[in-house]
Amino acid sequence: FTPSNTCSVTGNIFMYGELTDKKTIEKVRQTFDNYESNCFEVLLYKKNRTPVWFYMQIAPIRNEHEKVVLFLCTFKDITLFKQPIEDDSTKGWTKFARLTRALTNSRSVLQQLTPMNKTEVVHKHSRLAEVLQLGSDILPQYKQEAPKTPPHIILHYCAFKTTWDWVILILTFYTAIMVPYNVSFKTKQNNIAWLVLDSVVDVIFLVDIVLNFHTTFVGPGGEVISDPKLIRMNYLKTWFVIDLLSCLPYDIINAFENVDEGISSLFSSLKVVRLLRLGRVARKLDHYLEYGAAVLVLLVCVFGLVAHWLACIWYSIGDYEVIDEVTNTIQMDSWLYQLALSIGTPYRYNTSAGIWEGGPSKDSLYVSSLYFTMTSLTTIGFGNIAPTTDVEKMFSVAMMMVGCKYFNVFIKNYYYWQFSWLQSQIGLK
Repeated sequence: FTPSNTCSVTGNIFMYGELTDKKTIEKVRQTFDNYESNCFEVLLYKKNRTPVWFYMQIAPIRNEHEKVVLFLCTFKDITLFKQPIEDDSTKGWTKFARLTRALTNSRSVLQQLTPMNKTEVVHKHSRLAEVLQLGSDILPQYKQEAPKTPPHIILHYCAFKTTWDWVILILTFYTAIMVPYNVSFKTKQNNIAWLVLDSVVDVIFLVDIVLNFHTTFVGPGGEVISDPKLIRMNYLKTWFVIDLLSCLPYDIINAFENVDEGISSLFSSLKVVRLLRLGRVARKLDHYLEYGAAVLVLLVCVFGLVAHWLACIWYSIGDYEVIDEVTNTIQMDSWLYQLALSIGTPYRYNTSAGIWEGGPSKDSLYVSSLYFTMTSLTTIGFGNIAPTTDVEKMFSVAMMMVGCKYFNVFIKNYYYWQFSWLQSQIGLK
């Protein structure tokens, strides 16, 4: 609350009391709840329990986004013009005595009410007087002043940085989809188009590291830190190592044909570190969680992403077990072998090369893996693709447990969103 500096009660704290009208209290509360402008004649109490009549005016203050961020409340002492108040200290007094006391306590008000000549009225007309009329066209706006930063420091909430963060967020989701697929299916990026795209993503992640060394952050006390040394130290202690490992060009290294298989597998495994960048995504999307519909959309996206990861793991289990590397024999109880027989692309042994060939294509294997994980997470399980080995069964049990938990969270948020929407429609409090 901001009391007016033109009244005699500036700086005091005003409270409701036993003589305050209940209907007026409710009207004041509704004015704040509905972000409205209004004025009231209300009886309030000072800290010493002295009752005072005020002419109270409430005006919402909006920022540049037309959002109400605070209220301007002005109080004018009008006790002089009201029926003298009878409290504990004035019981038994005559009406004239109580009026005399009210006049004595309101001498400053009387001074304010002293008539001024016409020229004084013209010159004393101030912006505050216009504000007290509560006109929407002249109400002040609350705007946060941008902190002064060195020329090479970027504010973390400026338009450029916000747009850049959304680009990084989208590329992080792209990485979260492609990295598990490339690691599980052991795809070398021989396709020039995909190799160029992944290289561009690596360069953008590298540029993001440079920008993070020159971007402000919010300190423990809520202040904006713009000191370059503190920014560098904070970034080095938090996300620098993860961001550095995320931007290394693993795909370009794997693209060379003469790279050793063990080194290639090592670099492919290191690409999984990029998934740690999803922590930033969670922090970025945190302020959207207050909206029920946004939570539902986010849960659906996370469900698809988790199903994709589990599909990659499911294929890796089958690919590891389908061929016994010790005896170089095919494991006929593996789900990959059963799938190859059902779709007419069985595995064949190449005697001249001494290796197993054939089997379903990678596209067919991914679709089948995703189909199985989706049916398991939703606890449907048609049975046309089923686990047969012990490892496959254990993994399927874990998937069904995850699916049950996720289904519980989704249903709870769905009904919460429906209830919130119903509240907004019928006006429940």
